[in-house]
Amino acid sequence: MKVRDIMTSNPATVNPETTAEQAAKLMEQHDCGALPVVEKDSRRLVGMVTDRDLVVRGLAKSKGGNALVRELMTPNPATVRESDDVEDVEKVMARQQVRRVPVVDDSGRPVGVVAQADLALERKEVGNKEIGKVLESISEPAETVRR
Repeated sequence: MKVRDIMTSNPATVNPETTAEQAAKLMEQHDCGALPVVEKDSRRLVGMVTDRDLVVRGLAKSKGGNALVRELMTPNPATVRESDDVEDVEKVMARQQVRRVPVVDDSGRPVGVVAQADLALERKEVGNKEIGKVLESISEPAETVRR
């Protein structure tokens, strides 16, 4: 199975100058927990910002709703392509310990996102128990706190 078969297409995006409050409202509006961060003009992916980033890197550090996404995002996230195998997403999630992976086109623009839940649903349908190993790898505590 290919990434295109399980990804959420056309994700909402923000740019580095978007405020934390605007990003949170967009997450609420689109019922999602992460947004690709793109350069304003080229729309190339430069980061990911999650609801957890807004809390841990923003609120917990006394940054208000006016904090810029560039201060809170994870820069240069690992990505996959639509034509990659689903197993490639699993490897990225396990290696990077992330629950969402952006899908980019040949120009580096986001065209989708694969979430942990997408994998779980796909694996449930085919009856593959390997997802348990992937979920365990993603959820292992990191040795050091990463920014």
